[in-house]
Amino acid sequence: MIQVVDLVKRYRKASRNAVDGISFEAGPGEFFALLGPNGAGKTTTISILTTTLLPSSGKATIAGYDLVSQASAVRRLVGIIFQRPSLDQNLTGEENVRLHAILYGINRYAPSFRLMEPAYRRRVEELAELLGIGKEVFDPVRTYSGGMRRKLEIVRSLMHEPKVLFLDEPTAGLDPPSRRTLWSYLDDVRRRQSTTIFLTTHYIEEAEQADKVCFIDGGKVVASGTPAELKAALVDEYIVVDADNRAALEAELTRLGLNHTGGGPFKVPLDASRTHQALRSIETPLTVVRTHAPTLEDAYLEIVEKPDAELGDA
Repeated sequence: MIQVVDLVKRYRKASRNAVDGISFEAGPGEFFALLGPNGAGKTTTISILTTTLLPSSGKATIAGYDLVSQASAVRRLVGIIFQRPSLDQNLTGEENVRLHAILYGINRYAPSFRLMEPAYRRRVEELAELLGIGKEVFDPVRTYSGGMRRKLEIVRSLMHEPKVLFLDEPTAGLDPPSRRTLWSYLDDVRRRQSTTIFLTTHYIEEAEQADKVCFIDGGKVVASGTPAELKAALVDEYIVVDADNRAALEAELTRLGLNHTGGGPFKVPLDASRTHQALRSIETPLTVVRTHAPTLEDAYLEIVEKPDAELGDA
């Protein structure tokens, strides 16, 4: 559904490429996450993929359509939720959606909701119900909470049944319950309509459920794969142990051949059953025994905190 090959973007008078030869792909119905620190090239990449910015070189397609030579066809296939809401607050929610539908050529203009085509009315009511907006879709947008505005943007972006939904920091400014609810809705939409979701976010935990993750830094892809693959490749899993008598514990760890770091608590690399079996042989009373399971955020920090010279090895 999305294919990017050796994509480059260099801004005029810039000393380096904002996007520097990146390649990746995402299939139909997949959840794809593009992660990286500020200035990594995420916004430039999403701007190119949504046809609002031309690449300097390379090739990218959406559903087989070239982003440069077939931009109009690409725009009909994508929906976009921007980092900052792009709603007219003086209109009702439905009027914002109606304007979008008319501009996309989905429906002809009518001066009121009840005069719009039946297919349009059904679609608005269906999406509003799906996303928990209901009758509030007919209220002025200025009366909406931040979460409601995000939901309305999703309704608007799904009106033309896009093949790809681009989400640029979709939950920025939302409280945790609203973020959780919003992701529940988005996951439901993806499964119902086989919509490919393309996410950029600073909330790394939101990408834990992604099918594929791509880390970029300095305009380059520095790591990619499933969340599980990235965590396994970039972050060690270990057990933390401690005791009141740390000297005795450290002596036992050495005697048992368990590599360890720290002066207490001690980190012991996890080697499946061997580590657990060895720990059961420890006679020193333990005060702490805790397994550290790596998260995607751990993997992300491992990437972005590396010196520049090491990035090429990631």
